[in-house]
Amino acid sequence: MRHDGCRERWRKHAVVETLSLVSMEDMTMRIDFSPLYRSTVGFDRLFSLMDGLGAGEAAQPTYPPYNIERTAENAYRITMAVAGFGSDELGIELKENTLTVKGEKTVADEKHDVLYRGIASRSFERRFQLADHMQVEGAALENGLLHIDLARRVPEELKPRRIPIAQATSAARLAGSSEIGAAA
Repeated sequence: MRHDGCRERWRKHAVVETLSLVSMEDMTMRIDFSPLYRSTVGFDRLFSLMDGLGAGEAAQPTYPPYNIERTAENAYRITMAVAGFGSDELGIELKENTLTVKGEKTVADEKHDVLYRGIASRSFERRFQLADHMQVEGAALENGLLHIDLARRVPEELKPRRIPIAQATSAARLAGSSEIGAAA
C-alpha cells in the first residue's frame, strides 16, 4: 500500500513535468466550424474571422502601438501612436468592413549623421475588422496621435420593432365583411 502512494505521486510528477515541457506557443487551439456551416447562412465572415484568431499574436504586426476605446454606448475610438508622421503621410481607407490605416514615410535627405535612431520612421499598414453598421465619423492627428472615431449606426428597418396582434374575432369579422362586400 505504501508503494501505491509513491507510484501515484511519481505519476502526477511525471505528468506535470511533461506538461511543463510543452510551451503555450506550441499549443494551438483549432476549432472545426464545419458543423455550423451546415446549419447557418451568412456567417462565413464571422467564422473566417474566428479562424484567423488562431494564428496568434505573433503573426500580427506590433507597430505602431494603438488603443481601442469605447467612448459611448455605440461609439468607439482607435488611437494610434504615429510620432513623426504628418497628415500627408497617413492614409485611412474603409472597404468592406475593413479599416486600413497606412503610413508611408517619405525618405528625406539627412543633413546630419544619425548616431542612434530610437524613433521609428518605417512605413506601416494596420487593418481593423469592423462589425456590421460601423461607420468612420472622422479622424484627427494631434500631438503624434492619430484618433479615428467610429460609430455604430443601425438602420431603422433593422432595429427591433413591436408587431401588433389583432384579435381573432375582429380578424374573422374583417374577413367575413370582405366576403359579403365581394358577393354584392
